Amino acid sequence: MNFKAFLLVGAGGAAGSMARYGVSFIISKFTQNPFPFGTFAINIIGSLLIGILFGLLARHQWLQVGGYLLLASGFCGGFTTFSTFALENVTLMQKGQSTLAILYIGLSVIVGLLLCRVGIWLTGA
Repeated sequence: MNFKAFLLVGAGGAAGSMARYGVSFIISKFTQNPFPFGTFAINIIGSLLIGILFGLLARHQWLQVGGYLLLASGFCGGFTTFSTFALENVTLMQKGQSTLAILYIGLSVIVGLLLCRVGIWLTGA
């Protein structure tokens, strides 16, 4: 590991975190539902994005180490929100909304995996 790698991940993570906040803020303005649409949308978009990045890495040399650190480890790591996902599910269960929590978990995993695969497919990898 080197200092440049830490800077790339940090810069990408900062941008991803700001993008996550912005997307979540916008989605919250349009939904008044106990289902956490903001985090769901962020995690499935992040799954698609990291799939695209992985596919591009497999096909193009320009995304080698630096680009991957900045975009996949940094941006996608800062953008997606597994810890928030976990907390939202625990909160739903504590509120007696276990069915909604199970739906959220299932949809997040299935759609996230599917979109990650679609992202790889979109790049032709």
